[in-house]
Amino acid sequence: MPKNRLDPGQWVKRIRAETSKLNQDNITRTDAYFQFYRRHPEIKWAFLASMVSRNAGWNMCDLGGVLSAMIPEQARKQLFSTYERANWMIFHDAYPQLLVYRYATLYDPGLLEILPAFQTSRFMVTEWAHFFQYRNQERLLNALIINEQNLIQHPVVGHPYYRRRVFSSIWYRLQDLFHLNCVVFPTLEGRLYGDSVVHFNNTGKRIALGKRLAGILFHPDIYTRFFRFALNIPHTGSRYDYECLFGLTQDAPALRAIFPVVRHDWKEKRDWSKGKKLQKEWFLPGELEHPLDITNWYFRKRKRIRQFSAMAEQLKRW
Repeated sequence: MPKNRLDPGQWVKRIRAETSKLNQDNITRTDAYFQFYRRHPEIKWAFLASMVSRNAGWNMCDLGGVLSAMIPEQARKQLFSTYERANWMIFHDAYPQLLVYRYATLYDPGLLEILPAFQTSRFMVTEWAHFFQYRNQERLLNALIINEQNLIQHPVVGHPYYRRRVFSSIWYRLQDLFHLNCVVFPTLEGRLYGDSVVHFNNTGKRIALGKRLAGILFHPDIYTRFFRFALNIPHTGSRYDYECLFGLTQDAPALRAIFPVVRHDWKEKRDWSKGKKLQKEWFLPGELEHPLDITNWYFRKRKRIRQFSAMAEQLKRW
């Protein structure tokens, strides 16, 4: 049946099937976001989501590579579970919104009315309606950042299991203390841009980080460099995707070589915006807090991590 003749229930079924197919693992999610952005560059959040998703994959592969000697196996499994769960949830929520937008644009603007069928927050239902009317790209980008970070606050960041086993662990606190975890946007020219991830358990801090990252990614002087990287470098999860540009040897396997596909469910998805007071600072423009180019800073941090890893490996042999 032609897509323009589907009834609302058939649209919901089709979009759920497409989302499920592409929400298999970090590799499929990263590519799905980027391919959507290539078709709809007005939806800037899709490119931001793809590049941040690349970083999630690199963090996952670190657990099977450079961090494997430093962090006990059980803690590594818990950290992987945290990355995977949060990113699966964001895709599960956001990708149907993107597909509704695509099909509403191609076939029928009235399709926006099916957003509640995917338990989309009332906040985002309002924001999509506003975007269709006024086409304010920056407002929609910011709204999607606000939505995704509030979305994961209760079921991941605030969940008793993750709060006790991950965010209160010494391994997480050391990463936070020494700024060992960061989001990097590489270029084919061999430069890195980005920001460090600190205070991850604070919703406002994550939203502020997301806005700063968007400011870097879409900076008019360097945006095309990031796009060329994403277009030319397939995502494998290994940091070698970009460290090869610096002449480094590969020290982390590809993601699918070390982690299996994880089955998820989400039985009690709540509307985070229902009864929630929206903070004024969430809607303020992002502020870049340091020089954009973090290449030298990043490699100093990575050198420190490798030194710690080598020390841990030596201690195991004693």
